[in-house]
Amino acid sequence: MHYNQYITSGQTSYKLREHFSMMILSIVATVVLLGALFYHRVSLLLSSVILLAWTAALGAAGVWNIWLLLPLAIILLPFNFAPMRKSMISAPAFRAFRKVMPPMSRTEKEAIDAGTTWWEGDLFRGNPDWHKLHNYPQPRLTAEEQAFLDGPVEEACRMANDFAITHEMADLPPELWAYLKEHRFFAMIIKKEYGGLEFSAYAQARVLQKLSGVSGILAITVGVPNSLGPGELLQHYGTEEQKNHYLPRLARGLEIPCFALTSPEAGSDAGAIPDTGVVCMGDWQGQQVLGMRLTWNKRYITLAPIATVLGLAFKLSDPDRLLGGEEELGITCALIPTSTPGVEIGRRHFPLNVPFQNGPTRGKDIFVPIDYIIGGPSMAGQGWRMLVECLSVGRGITLPSNATGGLKSVAMATGAYAHIRRQFKISIGKMEGIEEALARIAGNAYVMDAAASLITYGIMLGEKPAVLSAIVKYHCTHRGQRSIIDAMDITGGKGIMLGEGNFLARAYQGAPIAITVEGANILTRSMMIFGQGGYSLPPLRAGRGWPPRRITT
Repeated sequence: MHYNQYITSGQTSYKLREHFSMMILSIVATVVLLGALFYHRVSLLLSSVILLAWTAALGAAGVWNIWLLLPLAIILLPFNFAPMRKSMISAPAFRAFRKVMPPMSRTEKEAIDAGTTWWEGDLFRGNPDWHKLHNYPQPRLTAEEQAFLDGPVEEACRMANDFAITHEMADLPPELWAYLKEHRFFAMIIKKEYGGLEFSAYAQARVLQKLSGVSGILAITVGVPNSLGPGELLQHYGTEEQKNHYLPRLARGLEIPCFALTSPEAGSDAGAIPDTGVVCMGDWQGQQVLGMRLTWNKRYITLAPIATVLGLAFKLSDPDRLLGGEEELGITCALIPTSTPGVEIGRRHFPLNVPFQNGPTRGKDIFVPIDYIIGGPSMAGQGWRMLVECLSVGRGITLPSNATGGLKSVAMATGAYAHIRRQFKISIGKMEGIEEALARIAGNAYVMDAAASLITYGIMLGEKPAVLSAIVKYHCTHRGQRSIIDAMDITGGKGIMLGEGNFLARAYQGAPIAITVEGANILTRSMMIFGQGGYSLPPLRAGRGWPPRRITT
């Protein structure tokens, strides 16, 4: 009797272990099934049917309890029935998040809604159409653009001695400044009717890449007036009088523009700028006119020390309702001649031994006519919309092009150095560790060039891809910096010792500048790419009418 009990107990233990093993395997298989359904983006209804059938099969096999079907069906029902899902799941979740999340300001909403959606929409759908991407034609230069690249750009590169510019003069030489103005380098975006070159986005990118390969200061100096600034804003929003006055002078280099947005207390958060303007009546050239009394304190403004016309962003208020609208009008953009009494310019910052013209500007209680607003009084309070709609173009051309051109030059020079530099009786370029770093440099240069070409083609199509420009800016500047670090590891002491023969040190020093400009890369990645992209692009906004021509709320 005792023996039979022992046999029975052993059989029971074996069955329990077998059942436990089947349970574990079934759970693993269920997780794999769920992963496959998510990966292949199977519809919610079909996924629910498959899960119910899977549970029924496991219940019939005795692995799971068949009664699990009941709670599973109860859970899946509200997910598949839209009215129940909205009332039982979405609405409570929305209320909970609404309590813990800060409200969205008008400035933040305008920033998120800025720009258009182009091919980056496919990326956020999770299933990009690579054939559509590959079918976009390669942008080409016109004969005029190619002649400019082969002529004036080549000569400007020849005139630029980067070591003398950065170490001895801390500025471009006067003859190079004169050459840039004479050949309208600052007017690549200005239309020909105003005396500009009216180059395509691709041509601008190629010019900046070539200049950046010779001198970072030269590329920055040329790039900024052709990016977000008075010229760009005037062409889109300026009155005819403003266009006819300023654009020809900007095209001929008679005016040097800068745009003042960043304040000491507000870096990337432009909506928090403390600079103010108050609509009031005041004396202007002996007459009482409607105008604004401005107070500002700006820093990190490229070309500010030598600018003759200052693009200024500030918060405008109209306490007496002289314009007939609201009291708090919001961010406004105006053009202020720097010769206006009270405007402070001239002091310089010194950014990481890459001393391009950059500095602070201030003004206190300066009265100017209301017509100084870009676009006139009707555009009061529309400054932030103006900025965010044009910002993606500048971010998509200038920064990626400068980073790409600089890395192309570094890649070529570092590859040549690795070939002729011998260590242990062989060229260091044949050492596996060096080959690994060279491969990263070459690969990144190729990727960055492709990305810079893609964004310029989108801009040429008339798109203003805010999210894609952030993606390209982030990856080009980040990959450029990592590749320059690799190049420094390869060159060793040659890259460390400053001198006329050092082709790397200034690029190494200046890499953080490109990463910081137009929103530091941490902000670019977290808020612009995933924040704005996740909110503005699919799946949250797609619906059935994807892709929308313009992002809407």
